[in-house]
Amino acid sequence: MRLDIITIFPEYFAPLDVSLIGKARERGTLDVRVHQLRDWTHDVHKTVDDTPYGGGPGMVMKPEVWGEAIDTVIGDGAPRMIVPTPSGRPFTQELAQELAGEPWLLFTCGRYEGIDSRVIAEYGSRLRVDEVSIGDYVLAGGEVAVLVMVEAVGRLLPGVLGNAQSAVDDSFAPGSMKNLVEGPVYTKPPVWRGHEVPPVLLSGHHGKIARWRRDQALRRTVLNRPELAAELDPETLDKHDRRLLEELSFRVEPEDMAN
Repeated sequence: MRLDIITIFPEYFAPLDVSLIGKARERGTLDVRVHQLRDWTHDVHKTVDDTPYGGGPGMVMKPEVWGEAIDTVIGDGAPRMIVPTPSGRPFTQELAQELAGEPWLLFTCGRYEGIDSRVIAEYGSRLRVDEVSIGDYVLAGGEVAVLVMVEAVGRLLPGVLGNAQSAVDDSFAPGSMKNLVEGPVYTKPPVWRGHEVPPVLLSGHHGKIARWRRDQALRRTVLNRPELAAELDPETLDKHDRRLLEELSFRVEPEDMAN
């Protein structure tokens, strides 16, 4: 997969040289290219922003410099363009998996009050452009959001994770665990400062372990993310799930639902 990132702070992306993403880059699984937006300016101050039409606080990033930068980076190609913005669609595990299937992604890191909207309109007629938000809060720029998305997408590529099953067991992964956050995890020693590992995890009984993990995921989702629990598909809930949700005083379906 090729990833291009356009930013006024290339140094922000030093973390992409470490950990799993760094190893994927070394192996050639990920071809990450970071570009300095100011390289496409033509004034002595390397200006990338100006005051907003209609007034208001802050500055807006200029379309001319962005247009030249994007045109140069993509050439005759057609990457999928990702624009981080708090007004975009939510970034989810489902979207990360979708993006992991793309051969080429272009990330545009806005700053200040954002990028002139005509840039989105211009390239939206030529490329697939997604405005994406990593959460309901405002950052100083798009770089942090891009780091989040690159790691979430990159770890899903074949060969990036040491154990492919890890991605299958993730919080929000598709299948029967969709919309469930991951439950608690443990490792050696079996007792630490008086805290014991749940005996079921030491039992070697894979069926009971799977049941316990699902129960814990349901409990944690109801406690920490009730809005996700409310969206659980009733077809994925068995009798045990329903009893547990009743104990937690949480309903996602009518009592007369099948099963």
